[in-house]
Amino acid sequence: MDYKDAGVDVEAGRSFVTQIRKDVESTRRSEVLGGLGGFGGYFEMPSGYNQPVLVSGTDGVGTKLKIAQELNRHDTVGIDLVAMCVNDILTSGAEPLFFLDYLATGKLNPQQLAEVVKGIAEGCRLSGCALLGGETAEMPGFYQLGEYDLAGFSVGVVEKSQLMDGSKVEVGDIAIGLKSAGVHSNGFSLVRKIIETGNYSWSDTPNILNGNSLGAELITPTQIYVKPILEFLASEIEVHSMAHITGGGLPENLPRCLKENQSIEVKLNSWTIPPIFQWLAEAGKVEPEAMFNTFNMGIGFVIIIPSSQADAALEWFKNKDLSASQIGTVTSGNGTLSLI
Repeated sequence: MDYKDAGVDVEAGRSFVTQIRKDVESTRRSEVLGGLGGFGGYFEMPSGYNQPVLVSGTDGVGTKLKIAQELNRHDTVGIDLVAMCVNDILTSGAEPLFFLDYLATGKLNPQQLAEVVKGIAEGCRLSGCALLGGETAEMPGFYQLGEYDLAGFSVGVVEKSQLMDGSKVEVGDIAIGLKSAGVHSNGFSLVRKIIETGNYSWSDTPNILNGNSLGAELITPTQIYVKPILEFLASEIEVHSMAHITGGGLPENLPRCLKENQSIEVKLNSWTIPPIFQWLAEAGKVEPEAMFNTFNMGIGFVIIIPSSQADAALEWFKNKDLSASQIGTVTSGNGTLSLI
């Protein structure tokens, strides 16, 4: 017997590395030392920082992977993987520097997983970070044929004096919400339950989706906010705090960027909720409170700024063709969010 008899194909692994080499190289930054294939990835600290603080984050894509595998569409979930990590570390004001991925499967399919890495590389290019390395684990008997799982890890840097931790937020500050690209990568266990319980198909095209199929709508990758937000931070508009709206929606994530003894009021009619959320609510008979506690409801990223700069901020985003809305106000409180 040999390793291939046990279900692990070493030759397929080598073929996979060959296929992804060009995508990995396309994300290279000047600080990257060495190349693909070592036991570790090397990254030189960028110049120009007096007191650099490294910020790290890790995340996955969750059961959205099930949809990708059922649709046999593997080129977008890599973008989701990068987005979930880099958007998180962005909230501290950090520029993402490099990314690593962990990819596990039952039987290595080089073409399928090369598509996944293609998406990861695209996510890295969109966020300006290097795909520094990764791990591919072939685990026969642990995953079903055609199944794979993903985890991502990102490291960024920010000047210590510019680190955002909520300490600058004041009562009366306002929240500017940036539009999401749909469901992003949270709440898909509920999404899949709604689809299965209602006997819907990924190819169904509800009227409310204007010709889009459920599959196409739901596989849309998570928006990456890194480049526009880093540019916004370099503008003259003062930013006090930021939040990435992921699992738990606005009620869980927005209070995380406030100081103690602060809360926030969010106006429900201040932005347009995308049609996919209305469809999910109606098809699954999901109450509004549960919808907001599960999904981003159309707001993917939030910045907290002084109220005096609200108009300037909205104009800045408009000039960049980014959809932004004034959605709420910081109040005194105990760390809660109120929908009004």
